[in-house]
Amino acid sequence: MAEGLCADALTYAVGERDLVQDVALTVAPGRIHVIVGPNGAGKSTLLRLLSGELTPSRGAVCYDGEPVGALPPWRLAAMRAVMPQALRLAFPFSAGQVARIGLDGIGRGLDRRAQDAILADSLRRADASHLAHQAYPTLSGGEQARVQFARALCQLAAGRTLARQQVLFLDEPTASLDLRHQTALLDVAAELAATGTAVVAILHDLNLAAAYADEMVVMQAGRIVARGAPAAVMRDDLVASVFGVPWRVGQLPEEGRPFILPRRSVTGWSQR
Repeated sequence: MAEGLCADALTYAVGERDLVQDVALTVAPGRIHVIVGPNGAGKSTLLRLLSGELTPSRGAVCYDGEPVGALPPWRLAAMRAVMPQALRLAFPFSAGQVARIGLDGIGRGLDRRAQDAILADSLRRADASHLAHQAYPTLSGGEQARVQFARALCQLAAGRTLARQQVLFLDEPTASLDLRHQTALLDVAAELAATGTAVVAILHDLNLAAAYADEMVVMQAGRIVARGAPAAVMRDDLVASVFGVPWRVGQLPEEGRPFILPRRSVTGWSQR
């Protein structure tokens, strides 16, 4: 993906409301791009546009210079994998069967031994090996999230021989995970980025975002209002303006990455 993933003048409207407005963004290989912003800012809609799940009302998304809508499904599946916020299944599939869905289509050219090896490695990296034979609907939200992460890893591994560069999309991947699994998942994402995979993640935890992002993309009311390295973006005034609450931004001297702490307030939502 010599040109990376590029979005130009991207707009998505529902009725008369623009959920995403005139967004221009380049996603570079080997980097972690973290999208942050308040509820309703358009983060998930932007991710779905970038991944090709939604068709923009105006503007374009291109992978390696090609419009995403022109890519055949098998090629798009090889080039990107998506971990959604949640995936509810009514059928009693096992966790291993759900993770193996990532091998459907693009993985069918692999022999069974290669497929099994990819599945086992993906479950291991997601810390979900011990869940493989359990019924997916019986798992906790955090366990289901790890299985979904394993599915995305399976898809990337299967598509690696078909795509020069790949993108991993993560929509609030840590929302239902405990602290250990939050950092473990993002560590795996960082490992993928180190090998050239582009990562686009939506995170609500600004400290996690600052710790892992190469670039932070701040959204508000459907627009990108700031983007750049965490140290450049995480400013007291910007965080207070976008999120509507006062925060104190500090910096870790050994790493140069910012962190935030809330300033306690006695006002309720209606007074902010």
